[in-house]
Amino acid sequence: MRISVPTIPFLSSRPPLPQSSLQEAVDRVAKFLFPGNIAVLTGAGVSVDSGIRAYRGSQGRYLNPNYQPLFYHQLMDESEAGHMFRQRYWLRSYLGWPAIRASLPNTTHYALAALQHAHVVPRIITQNVDGLHHRAINLIPGVQNDRILELHGSLHYVHCKHGHSVDRSTFQDWLSAANPQWQAFADEVERTGDKPRTNPDGDVAIEHLGTSYRTFVVPQCPSCLLDDRINSVHKPQVIFFGESIPPAVKNRSFQDVEAADRLLIIGTTLATYSAFRLLKHAVELKKPVLLLNLGPSRGDDIEGIERIDMASGLIIRDVARLVLGTRASTDPIIAKMLQSGVVKPPEDDTDTEQALAK
Repeated sequence: MRISVPTIPFLSSRPPLPQSSLQEAVDRVAKFLFPGNIAVLTGAGVSVDSGIRAYRGSQGRYLNPNYQPLFYHQLMDESEAGHMFRQRYWLRSYLGWPAIRASLPNTTHYALAALQHAHVVPRIITQNVDGLHHRAINLIPGVQNDRILELHGSLHYVHCKHGHSVDRSTFQDWLSAANPQWQAFADEVERTGDKPRTNPDGDVAIEHLGTSYRTFVVPQCPSCLLDDRINSVHKPQVIFFGESIPPAVKNRSFQDVEAADRLLIIGTTLATYSAFRLLKHAVELKKPVLLLNLGPSRGDDIEGIERIDMASGLIIRDVARLVLGTRASTDPIIAKMLQSGVVKPPEDDTDTEQALAK
């Protein structure tokens, strides 16, 4: 399975959804969850309250009009052109990583973790690569993190083309040591607060820096050097556009949907086929599906699914409290989770959306 760049915005033939009140939305989602054994599929909208921008706004358009994803073959190309692609990517990632590293789980992450702890939601499949679902569920002692499937991988690890793996913070230190001038630039950005726009995949927009990325040094892999190999081709452990999802991950995603009685989809436009096909699979199996997302999605024209047009952060904590009843206050782990979570969305992108709509 390969990730391809989707066409946007989404144009739905279905009529707009009637506006629901917050309490109506809470009641509808809670009713959907009450039977238990729910699989949850999440997207970038879930991490917005953690300060990480979604790719698209409420109209289905990219919030960054200059967004140009890097393709897998470009990153791994060993020609001079590929070297420049890697310079550009790793500079963007170098400047964006501190914001991802500092991000904290929000109320939606913790509410879903509470529902996992209560076995209402045994399985979470996420398209997000920020690791925030794992950070939220780590409040549960001895939890098995394999209950969270990262469909598109994780930003928290990097590997070279020969398979040597290192954690992202260590790789950040390598980048700093190889690029003292860019470390100074990053320190100045941090000091002034004039931070570039961070994307959900952990990099930043650097169009204003022109071709200065060509001074960025991508370090050699130390493990390869020990084997007398010169190799500076590194890749984060995420799935790039044009790259195949590992068969084990693809199969597991289908199995998680099959093992559940219902599928709740939160905060995603389902633009990538790897996610959209899970919705289609659930519908083919005649499993109830509820889509909670702000704005249009690729699933809007799928018959037989229930849709709510709303941001998850507005209601999911109250949904969890309603579903869990007295356990929301008597179970100390659940109570702690339902009192945890940041609400720090990025600056308002309304002006950007209005400009794009013109």
